[in-house]
Amino acid sequence: MSFVNKIAKLAASPQGRRLLNQAKEMANDPKRRQQAKDAVEKVRGKAEEYTRRNRGSGH
Repeated sequence: MSFVNKIAKLAASPQGRRLLNQAKEMANDPKRRQQAKDAVEKVRGKAEEYTRRNRGSGH
């Protein structure tokens, strides 16, 4: 069974529907949105810092 088929099967199950509803509720929460935005900015900043540090070093 492919990965996509497994995901589709989970999404169709009662547990999958609960998880999807929970994810939707969390996505609509302004506090959670800000936490996600902050996490993305932190990762981007670390990636940029890594790139600057290693630029020209043969990596």
